[in-house]
Amino acid sequence: MTAMLEVRNLRKHYQLGRRGPFRRQPRVLRAVDDVSFAVRAGETLGLVGESGCGKTTTARAVLDLVRPDGGEVLLDGRDVRPVLAGPDRDAMLAVRRRIQYVFQDPYLSLNPRWTVEEAMREPLRVHAPDTPREWNGRVAQLLATVGLDPRHGSRFPHEFSGGQRQRVGIARAIAVRPDFILLDEPVSSLDISVRAQILNLLAELQDRLGMAYLYISHDLASVRFIATHVAVMYLGRIVEIGTADAVFARPRHHYTAALISAIPVPRPGAADTRTRLRGEIPSPAARPSGCAFHPRCPAALPVCRDVDPVLAPMGPDSRAACHNPA
Repeated sequence: MTAMLEVRNLRKHYQLGRRGPFRRQPRVLRAVDDVSFAVRAGETLGLVGESGCGKTTTARAVLDLVRPDGGEVLLDGRDVRPVLAGPDRDAMLAVRRRIQYVFQDPYLSLNPRWTVEEAMREPLRVHAPDTPREWNGRVAQLLATVGLDPRHGSRFPHEFSGGQRQRVGIARAIAVRPDFILLDEPVSSLDISVRAQILNLLAELQDRLGMAYLYISHDLASVRFIATHVAVMYLGRIVEIGTADAVFARPRHHYTAALISAIPVPRPGAADTRTRLRGEIPSPAARPSGCAFHPRCPAALPVCRDVDPVLAPMGPDSRAACHNPA
């Protein structure tokens, strides 16, 4: 099966101020550095990593909310980057109808001066050919689909709980019937019980509507629940990628293994088997030589300091960039 969305060698670099005694050395922050992955119809790719590793920048660059510096974003084999950045508004909207975005903070993603009904009508006004009379019925249907009372469409965002606001954000994303949704930590700001409700809703919508997801999170427990494939990012690069079953059953990169070991075990008194990494994550503007993870890696070899590893097959269902895989 061919990929619905394929990202090839995506890059986003930021030029920073110069440093050094004579300020002659320019600095570059490589937020996204040569990232590639593919997602097929009906699948979910979980993109995981510590805060600041480039997950959100990757998602925003895919949809041109942040202008990437290089690479390709292929939708059904066609590079849509020139379309998203081009002058043809109709062509750009056609792509955005197929790829939608659910933001991390549901409150900040909604206009506080608009009622929920007004917020839901806006994508229909921009994208859908329906008449204004048909919009009201469509809004009520969408609110019911995500488990909200359609009568509450006249309320403002501050009158809803966090979980209800995220349901509104999801309803607004599916309003134009997309094929692909970028989910940027959609449950990170919610209580644990509400997280389960939203994850179940996303899984149900995927089964019903056949959408593909890019699910961004640092919570590997939720990734394990919803993702069919997993990509692990560190300092702007993917260091391991494969099926969820393969990555969670036998992580080959030591960074992946440390992240998985940090998943809480719901058994009081269970032995602590977490892998504690030494040091802090380096700045993307001062990336270590060789393998960027080697200063923190418990299994680093001398070659790791000098040679940057490439993603290589570690079995039939996963690839990792590691000189000394687990």
